[in-house]
Amino acid sequence: MSIEMDLTEVRRTYESQGIARKDMDPDPFVQFGHWLQRARDLELLDATAMTLATADSAGRPSARIVLLKHFDAGGFCWYSDARSRKGRELAQNPRAALLFHWRDLSRQVRVHGEARPLPAADAEKYFLMRPEGSRYSAAASMQSSEIGSRAQLEDEVLRLRAAWPDGDVPRPEDWIGYRLEPDYFEFWQGQDDRLHDRIVYVPLAGGWELKRLAP
Repeated sequence: MSIEMDLTEVRRTYESQGIARKDMDPDPFVQFGHWLQRARDLELLDATAMTLATADSAGRPSARIVLLKHFDAGGFCWYSDARSRKGRELAQNPRAALLFHWRDLSRQVRVHGEARPLPAADAEKYFLMRPEGSRYSAAASMQSSEIGSRAQLEDEVLRLRAAWPDGDVPRPEDWIGYRLEPDYFEFWQGQDDRLHDRIVYVPLAGGWELKRLAP
């Protein structure tokens, strides 16, 4: 099989109602809530999934999908292992970006800002809400570290289940939460002929300024 793949003919037509600045809420958090709720009302698969992009101290980027677990006027929250690559990079460089993509709505939202650890009590509360199997998995895995085999992980899960058969396995100290505090939002709506709508929010004294960008 050839490793060359020509994808120049792969495209689709975007058909959706456009967005006007006058119709956007002056608060980007409220506007985001409207769009997220629309995706959830339609029961879109993984509506809360977001790409989290980080970079190390040298500026080398990396990205992965994580799940949004909470948002409010203070920012966007998720949980992970501080020993993971994203955790290490956020410790070096707290600047990060989020991207939400709802394909069936031809919509994207980009959010930029600084990520900070949540209080340990928040991580503990959410950890106890997770399904039992997920708690054992988190306790067994030192995320992003090299392992010899999957069997090694499975054996560690079995060991933890034997040690805590009631399911009350402790939360690893490094399994924490993060909150990204935004200083930039972009709402993107796909349109015919690639003449897409892009409305951005940038901080302004006492609120946010809305601007339209060329597609």
